[in-house]
Amino acid sequence: MPTHEVFNQAPPLIPFDAARNPALLEGLHREGAGWAEAEVRELGVLAGGFEAQEWGRLANEYPPVLHTHDRWGHRVDEVEFHPHWHDLMNVAVAHGLHGSPWLDDRPGAHTARAAKFFTWGAADAGHMCPISMTYAVVPALRHNPELAARYEPLLGSRTYDFGLREPSSKAGLIAGMSMTEKQGGSDVRANTTTATPQPDGSYRVVGHKWFTSAPMSDMFLTLAQAPGGLSCLLLPRVLPDGTRNPIRIQRLKDKLGNKSNASSEIEYENATGWLVGAEGAGVKTIIEMVNMTRLDCVIGSATGMRLGAVTAIHHARHREAFGAKLIDQPAMRNVLADLVVESDAATTVMMRLAGATDRAGSDPAEAALRRIALAITKYWVCKRAPTHAAEALESLGGNGYAEESGMPRLYREAPLMSIWEGSGNVAALDALRAMGRQPETVEAYFAEVGLARGADSRLDDAIDRVGKELTDLSDIEYRARRVVELMALVLQGAQLVRHGHSAVADAFCATRLGGDWGIAFGTLPVGVDTGAIIERGYVDVR
Repeated sequence: MPTHEVFNQAPPLIPFDAARNPALLEGLHREGAGWAEAEVRELGVLAGGFEAQEWGRLANEYPPVLHTHDRWGHRVDEVEFHPHWHDLMNVAVAHGLHGSPWLDDRPGAHTARAAKFFTWGAADAGHMCPISMTYAVVPALRHNPELAARYEPLLGSRTYDFGLREPSSKAGLIAGMSMTEKQGGSDVRANTTTATPQPDGSYRVVGHKWFTSAPMSDMFLTLAQAPGGLSCLLLPRVLPDGTRNPIRIQRLKDKLGNKSNASSEIEYENATGWLVGAEGAGVKTIIEMVNMTRLDCVIGSATGMRLGAVTAIHHARHREAFGAKLIDQPAMRNVLADLVVESDAATTVMMRLAGATDRAGSDPAEAALRRIALAITKYWVCKRAPTHAAEALESLGGNGYAEESGMPRLYREAPLMSIWEGSGNVAALDALRAMGRQPETVEAYFAEVGLARGADSRLDDAIDRVGKELTDLSDIEYRARRVVELMALVLQGAQLVRHGHSAVADAFCATRLGGDWGIAFGTLPVGVDTGAIIERGYVDVR
């Protein structure tokens, strides 16, 4: 006999269109990749559909398993994934979210890829790690033209071909990077792994790596100490003669989140690698890969913010409390609007960075802007993601704290982007380093934000504050986070004032730049058009 009637519960947010996002689609056209809208929308339907959402759930529910040996005792060092991991990877590769933009000469290829990466990430964040690294490896690999000619077409192939085989025999490749060590972390110059030249031009690599994600990738860029100094090398999992390269997986990391993706500790036991770039130029070479993955850190954080805002709004539209729908309660409207403001700001600046990536090769000013803007935006947007996820989760109350809601997974995932490719201090200090060594980056920054001058006095005042901060270099490293935070907020504000919804831009400038804001989300000032802002987070179940 039933004891009660189930009512006043929000229906599942499945299926939904993950590409129904004004800030994303507006940016796609603005940055010159409107031709990709149909494919972005196709991915949006896939990502929010029953099938892909279930793939993501199961791939996280049943994380990868390491097999160091086969049944006969042979060393194999293989990782077994849930079958739906491969389904997720197949869609990502088939839609060119990995290395394909480097083989596409259409204007806006990287912007299109960024929008697709953002959209498909709504299905699962973990598998986007090897997809991102494969995208990022190409520009670094070009420092060895012979290796690039051999492998770049396969790194951009839209065929996902899983399994350890000699790379050139495969229909498509996945690549990773392996840099950090126990004693150094982000201080890669402290690495102790050695690379000894061999008569055939290869290098013999001995040492360890403390955090190597996606260890079943076909090849890795790694850093090791060669005779000429810290150098970048390419190490395949399978050597040209078909034998396994002795890269030993010691264990998989038991991580806070990112459960679907395998991250490992590895040992190089006289592994074979080939030099990429000159000896001693390892950091300079691999930094190109790092910069590309930094863009994906921003995209991943923006994806999480959008999911959090959309889920909170969906819940509030269907849940009633204290005599009215949550969506109509003034305090909740303030919270929801604030979540959308943060999400729109992240998405809008993300698309600007993607556009700069497209143009950086031919436009020095865009290259300079990309250099500084990537560092400051990676610091700030990725830093905001965990706080945003926590507030979005809380909007669902106890339901949000339950695993079935998906919000705990979103919450656990959020801190990763701020850690990956350098935690907060590393990103902030890198921004200062860029400004000190490349003064043209400062000029490019002020030229960019200056385009918005005159539209909002609060933004104008904030631009002036940045100028004052940068004229005083005393204690600049101590003030690094304050300076970079302000620069990131001004860059976001400038983008919103020029290109965003007027209500979002007004709320952002009033709060993030004008100071009319509390510490927590949901402290927007009176007079903000919360209705227009919240509407941007509507995603109806299809």
